Amino acid sequence: MTTKISLKNVGRTFTDAEGRKVEALRGVNLEVVDEVGHDGKDIGEFRVLLGPSGCGKSTILRMIAGLDFPTTGEVLVNGKRVEAPGPDRGMVFQKYTSFAWLTVAENIEYGLKLKGVTANERQATVAHLIEETGLKGFESAYPHTLSGGMQQRVAIARSLAVRPSVLLMDEPFGALDAQTRSLMQDLLLKMWTETAAAILFVTHDVGEAVYLADRLYIVSARPGTIAEEIHVPFPRPRTEDLKQTREFQELENRALDSLRHAAGGAGQVRVTL
Repeated sequence: MTTKISLKNVGRTFTDAEGRKVEALRGVNLEVVDEVGHDGKDIGEFRVLLGPSGCGKSTILRMIAGLDFPTTGEVLVNGKRVEAPGPDRGMVFQKYTSFAWLTVAENIEYGLKLKGVTANERQATVAHLIEETGLKGFESAYPHTLSGGMQQRVAIARSLAVRPSVLLMDEPFGALDAQTRSLMQDLLLKMWTETAAAILFVTHDVGEAVYLADRLYIVSARPGTIAEEIHVPFPRPRTEDLKQTREFQELENRALDSLRHAAGGAGQVRVTL
């Protein structure tokens, strides 16, 4: 097995507008290792960072993406120290980030062009992703004409098109209504099963975290650290019915309890198996 993501004793300190030092993260240790199925194929990992606002969850994602850098410690992806963004990592933000001047199809195709993928391969990949994400009929539409949920479908399809080793998602469904959010959760899980990507997903929503994740990372209040790891035992594929079960609700309550314990800031890591 190989390690896809590794944060080793990572700290991040910022300087605010008044020149004061603000410690955002302290001693963050996190490791995502490839999971291999019975057939020997990489099946990917879905990890969720769950914690209060301002605890540094988004900063962790940005450092893995190469958009920010640690003050102390190191961040590695696929065994290499992160020094810049790269095609092995895709990122989806809460704010819709499609290119306004490109159509849906052109947005999805964009990264493939940068990689030098042939026109025929690009066309096949775009057609497949448009079908899978429910965007058929909107290939020639521009992002501003689409709903928020459809714009996020474009962003997810664009990120998955280049088949990144790691997909980073920063509250991608946070601005959506409850029904659309639920549909997008199921769409993401469906798309993820087709890839071997490791997904690291940030959310404030405990139910969303438990439904999506293989493992939860509970992040403490600032200075943020990984206060607890919780294994999510539910088999895949998952359906909405899971959310109504006693086992699901018990795990939600356990995660909520962990969040309350972590609210006081950095502390000793607990691992729940």
